[in-house]
Amino acid sequence: MSAVICGSLAYDTIMVFEDHFKNHILPDKVHMLSVAFFVPQMRREYGGCAGNIAYNLKLLGGDPMPFAAVGQDFGPYRAHMQANGIPLDHVREYRTHFTAQAFITTDLSDNQITAFHPGAMMKSHEASVKSVAGARFGIVAPDNRDAMLQHANDFAEIGVPFIFDPGQALPLFNGEEFRAFIERATYVSVNDYESQLLSERTGYTPQQIAQRVKAYIVTRGGEGSTWYLPDGRELTIPCARAAQLADPTGCGDAYRAGLIYGLMHGMDFETTGRIASLAGTIKIEHPGTQNQRYTLEQFKARFEHEFGYRF
Repeated sequence: MSAVICGSLAYDTIMVFEDHFKNHILPDKVHMLSVAFFVPQMRREYGGCAGNIAYNLKLLGGDPMPFAAVGQDFGPYRAHMQANGIPLDHVREYRTHFTAQAFITTDLSDNQITAFHPGAMMKSHEASVKSVAGARFGIVAPDNRDAMLQHANDFAEIGVPFIFDPGQALPLFNGEEFRAFIERATYVSVNDYESQLLSERTGYTPQQIAQRVKAYIVTRGGEGSTWYLPDGRELTIPCARAAQLADPTGCGDAYRAGLIYGLMHGMDFETTGRIASLAGTIKIEHPGTQNQRYTLEQFKARFEHEFGYRF
């Protein structure tokens, strides 16, 4: 049963500035800013929402099918995906573009300056999820605006249930468009900050959003998550305990992978939420977004240790 993962595939180039930005940026000179930061530490990670979700879903034993657009420099990422058994049949390569990439510089106060180049991601609307044979589930994760609108419409038209996960693409849409996304989606998943923005844009309360889907899922970091259901119930899902806090980047994508796994296997919402929580926690324990490794049996054993039962 394939899960179509719509979203970005991107490189994350992460650099560390061993000082504080505030020591080098004069507040009264920002109108004529010209600064250079020496960054002796740098690493390049595989990222993007589609890549991160697919990687975590594969760890759980799922069958992810990334649906994205990439550029001429995708070779190393392609080898990484193939080495992990993730099919790339629906990843389209544009030789005249670069793969999407973020250049992130962090200072010693954990402040960040990021430059994002969308590259081939701007072409991701040129293909339709209707072309994916055997799709049984989907997710519309952050991507270019036209692609997200198209993928949601296509999933609804062909009757494939899907999660709408706007994430950092929230600024791209207005209230009417968000209301249309919600009407088409089977599930909606956001973090608590995004939930507030979504309510402001749509005029819907969390309970009103829940009445239009099978579940409205709001993650709350270390406080776990809340599942708002159409019958008015609210499920509180606890957060799994982390052995260490290495890097939160990509935690939300790992959580979404857990959602997809549980929902596709017909598990109850309480168990699905806990699977998602544990997947996110394991990600936090590792630097980067796709460096954690485990087998499904190892995951099940830790799940039992955390929550007192096996799934």
